[in-house]
Amino acid sequence: MGPDAEAELIARCRRGEAEAWDELFDRHYAAAGRFVFQLGHDFTREDVEEICQEVFLSVIRNLDSFHGGSQFQTWLFRVAANRARDYRQRQHAAKRGGGQTPVSLQAEDPETGLTLDPPGDTPAPDLTLMNAEQVALVHQALDQLGEPCREIIELRYFGDLSYDEISHTLGLNPKTVSSRLSKCLDRLEGIARQIFARGKPAPFPSN
Repeated sequence: MGPDAEAELIARCRRGEAEAWDELFDRHYAAAGRFVFQLGHDFTREDVEEICQEVFLSVIRNLDSFHGGSQFQTWLFRVAANRARDYRQRQHAAKRGGGQTPVSLQAEDPETGLTLDPPGDTPAPDLTLMNAEQVALVHQALDQLGEPCREIIELRYFGDLSYDEISHTLGLNPKTVSSRLSKCLDRLEGIARQIFARGKPAPFPSN
C-alpha cells in the first residue's frame, strides 16, 4: 500500500469506519505478531495473541497521536515493543506473587465490535537459524542491555526498520541512529560474550 492510500485508510479509521479498521488490522496484524514473537523467545502463541490484541486496542485509542511522520507500521512496532515489555513485566510480577495474571482479551472489543484474528506463530527466518538456547541467551543479553539501546536494536533487527524509519520513530537524525546503534551493538556484544562464555558462538548482526 502506498503512502497516500495508507493515509486515506487511517483517515477513514479516524472517521470511525468499521470497514477501514478491519482493513487496517488485516494489513498489519500478522506483521505485528511476528515482531512480538521475536521480542520474547518464550512467548507462547497465546501470549502473542494477547499482546497483539493489547497493541491494537492501544492503536484504536491512540491513533490520533500518529501524525504520519513515519510509516504506520513503524509507529505500530514501537507500540508493540512497549506492550510486549509491559506484558513481560506483568508475567514476572505474577511469578513473584506481586502482580496479577493477565486477563485474556479474546472477547469482542466493546468499543468497536471487532474481533481480531490471531497471528501465526512462525518466527522470522533470522531467528530460525538460531537454536532455542542461543535465542534465549541473546534475549538475556538484551534484557541486561536495557533502554534506550534495547529499543533501537529491536526496531532495527526485529522490526527490520531502516535508519530513516527509526529516526522518524525515535525523533533522531539518521546519523545519530547509526552512531547510537553502533555503540549499542558494542555494548550488547560485551554483555553477550560473558553470557556465551561457555563457548557457544553468539550471532551478532552487522549494522
